[in-house]
Amino acid sequence: MEHTLIEKQLKAAADLNRIKLLACMKNGEVCVCDFVDILGISQPAVSQHLRKLKEAGIITERKVGTWKHYRLVEEQTPLMQGILAQIQPLNRCNCDTDCCHGGNEHE
Repeated sequence: MEHTLIEKQLKAAADLNRIKLLACMKNGEVCVCDFVDILGISQPAVSQHLRKLKEAGIITERKVGTWKHYRLVEEQTPLMQGILAQIQPLNRCNCDTDCCHGGNEHE
């Protein structure tokens, strides 16, 4: 594995908020609106954490209307497989707000 990729992935995984984001995504795709509620930080701060995970190749996104949904990349490096195996999934990461059900809010 390329050393710069190892560095990016280790840096991305070495933050408690990003570990919580990964824990949420262990059960599947999550809307960005849920991350704001789970972490209790601003949406721009959540977006910065998600950007670092995406740049490290750990997560991917898809747009649904004006919202973005995030999930773990299916093919993880052996390093990330080991890290993810140590993270317990968070089960409270389900979209139950209007954003995913036709609401007018947006990211």
